[in-house]
Amino acid sequence: MNVPAQAARMGQPRPAQARDKGEARPALSRDKGEITPAQARDELETSPALSRDDGQITPGRDEGGAGHLDLLILGLNYAPETVGTGRYTAGMAEWLAARGHRVRVVAAQPYYPAWRVFDGYRRALPRRTREAGVEVWRCPIHVPRRPGGLKRLLHHASFAAVAALVLPLALSRGRPDVVLVIAPSLVSAPVGWLAARVTGARAWLHVQDLEVGAALATGLLRAGRIGRIARAYEGWALRRFDRVSSISAPMLAQLAAAGVTPARLAEMRNWSDLGPPPPGAEVQALAARLGVAGQDVVLYSGTLGTKQGLELLPDLARRLAGRPRFRLLICGEGPGLAPLRAAVGGLPVTLCPLQPAADLPALLSLARVHLMPQTAGAADLVLPSKLANMLASGRPVVATAVPGTALAAEVAGCGLVVPPGDGAALADAVAALLDDPARAAAFGAAARRRAATRWSQDAILTAFEAELLGTLPATARAP
Repeated sequence: MNVPAQAARMGQPRPAQARDKGEARPALSRDKGEITPAQARDELETSPALSRDDGQITPGRDEGGAGHLDLLILGLNYAPETVGTGRYTAGMAEWLAARGHRVRVVAAQPYYPAWRVFDGYRRALPRRTREAGVEVWRCPIHVPRRPGGLKRLLHHASFAAVAALVLPLALSRGRPDVVLVIAPSLVSAPVGWLAARVTGARAWLHVQDLEVGAALATGLLRAGRIGRIARAYEGWALRRFDRVSSISAPMLAQLAAAGVTPARLAEMRNWSDLGPPPPGAEVQALAARLGVAGQDVVLYSGTLGTKQGLELLPDLARRLAGRPRFRLLICGEGPGLAPLRAAVGGLPVTLCPLQPAADLPALLSLARVHLMPQTAGAADLVLPSKLANMLASGRPVVATAVPGTALAAEVAGCGLVVPPGDGAALADAVAALLDDPARAAAFGAAARRRAATRWSQDAILTAFEAELLGTLPATARAP
């Protein structure tokens, strides 16, 4: 998908509008209890905003809402998770709901990146709420404390199993036009595909991570018979969908190599939260709270997992420990936190949890340099979502990536790229930017411009909306 061109054709976003004018459908409550099948049937019977034309349920066509979609999203991660896939699935759902589309989401209880269900969400039964105009069904799932290969597979399988039970309840409230499955988790993809086929909806798969390749590259999954079975399943699942999108051109090439017809592929990037730079007083106050005021802060903020190449961080701190103002600030959570904490003892390193979303602009702005480490095998299998906001902060990025990969291409001109696993090269690159403020500022200005031109939420989602509307019959799309 050519994002800028399609966004220009679609024009500027329409003002947010309520989908159900006059609130014909009873509002979904934010009750703390669980939803039973009987309650779902009762609410369906009192839902007059669903019109029935020739025996088919269509989403709100009787409200004069021509061109509006009924979208059902099946995705493991969702808000209030603030990092990774969940924040983009929620951002997309809420943006489309504000445009007047009906959006339903079936997701897991929030748990990422700490791999612990958030306080207030642990329940034994599914729960339905309405959040920012989106109907959200929460599925109870298994969340392992140490997500190794088999434990992670069971985690994904638990979501697929519970989602298979919850989806009929969500579907009882009306037939969707499109069922959009978010990967991760590819294990649940057949559940969403089947829901689309049963209801006559279009089946769309959006790939945030190429999970099998990333698992093989990071050692979570072993090559050999198990790896071949996983690859075969991945190819089978990908080829089932009417439309498959992903977040970068190299990832689309990987999907094509897995057997997806190029005509069915589309690019939909993640986006940056591009706002004005935060006031200096906010940045200084946050630096003081984190204990890094007056330091040359080199920042890593995000998930502490296996794809990130985190073993380079203690090595970087050791190599630059002799610089009097150097401070490595690591803000994150995940299974890699405990070994990382043990490895940085006595080094100029500050560890802290992920910061609230409201503090993210100030956190990114207090850095002199951003770090984007990544293992060699994962460079074209995932494009880290945190990169967009790094660029938007107007600070230079140092990434570990192989030339020619998506990550290397995005960072080029906005920072420095060094070989994965090369601790000396990483330290030299960071030191070079700390010692040359003018060069660092030029890279940072280029990064800010790139975020504005390539990573605009409105442009990306307007183009995606046009693709979704293209799945409707011509009579439904006509104004």
